[in-house]
Amino acid sequence: MPRLTPAVQRIDPRPALPGSIEATVAAAMPPYVPQVHVQGTLRLWGHGNRKLPWMHNLIDLWSASFARFQPDVQIEYSMWGTSSGIPALFNGRGDLAILGEEILPDAARAFERSKGYPPTGVELMTGSLDIRNFDYAQQVFVHRDNPLARITLAELDGVLGTERRRGGPLVRRWGDLGLEGSWADRPVTPYSWAIDDSFGFYLRNAVLLGSHRWNPALREFAHIVYPDGRIYDHGQQILDALADDPTGIAVSNIRYAGPKVRPVPLGATGAGPFVQASKATLIDQSYPLARTLPAVIDVAPDGRADSRVLEFLRFILSREGQQAVTQDGRYLPLSVASAARQRRIVR
Repeated sequence: MPRLTPAVQRIDPRPALPGSIEATVAAAMPPYVPQVHVQGTLRLWGHGNRKLPWMHNLIDLWSASFARFQPDVQIEYSMWGTSSGIPALFNGRGDLAILGEEILPDAARAFERSKGYPPTGVELMTGSLDIRNFDYAQQVFVHRDNPLARITLAELDGVLGTERRRGGPLVRRWGDLGLEGSWADRPVTPYSWAIDDSFGFYLRNAVLLGSHRWNPALREFAHIVYPDGRIYDHGQQILDALADDPTGIAVSNIRYAGPKVRPVPLGATGAGPFVQASKATLIDQSYPLARTLPAVIDVAPDGRADSRVLEFLRFILSREGQQAVTQDGRYLPLSVASAARQRRIVR
């Protein structure tokens, strides 16, 4: 029997433990020091769900902490989904868009057509390691009997695609990845998300460098919803299929892994390092497919921007703002260095 996800899945906050990597990183951030006093209503739109409080708890934590410094700002939020965020921004209904994935080119073009200049993105936090609906890490897996020790982004591009924009080999046999003996001529069967899924879109950009030409042998998986509303997750389907195929290679997440599959260390280049996804390697972005969640703001060509928005972002990128991320515990904080780079955008 496949492992199924309940029809309605509440994902409650998971506060980071004292001394954990995420708590330690957040505590190392500089504290928030207001640059100007601001007042009025700040309207947030974007990532979330109208029925499930994915982002509500974190935004409530941010709001309460921000109010200690800026008591004259009232925060309203309409977290109805990432696709609502940027349109609300350029239609004048929102002041700040918080997204649940990278900025999509179509949304950025729509903003630019409306405003005459591109939107500005600011990274807020790091995706989770293994929490469903919270941008969990994309990982490479093989069957436990497969001897593959490591893989690069260029090799993964050669597995999943055909154009090889990263300059690596076209991978169709295991010998193309350096395996020898009886493995060398065995075909490689790739398993992954449906290519029209948001996860598939991420792989297309992060691994295939925008190529639309996928490996014709790719086996794609989408959620299966049963009559009682329970879901057979695509990530679970992927690794269940891999468990029955020693010649397979898959992209999924560790939350779905069983004893018959294992994750493979990933390197940005052949020089390495080759690392597994962990909270530490996602936060410091040494894992090549680490993801961050951005905000999108309206910054005019002359540098003008809403001072309430800038102060709120400075707060989120401070110790107090990142500690709220760890108090909610579903996403991970940025690294100290990443947060410093983002603060330079909103200074």
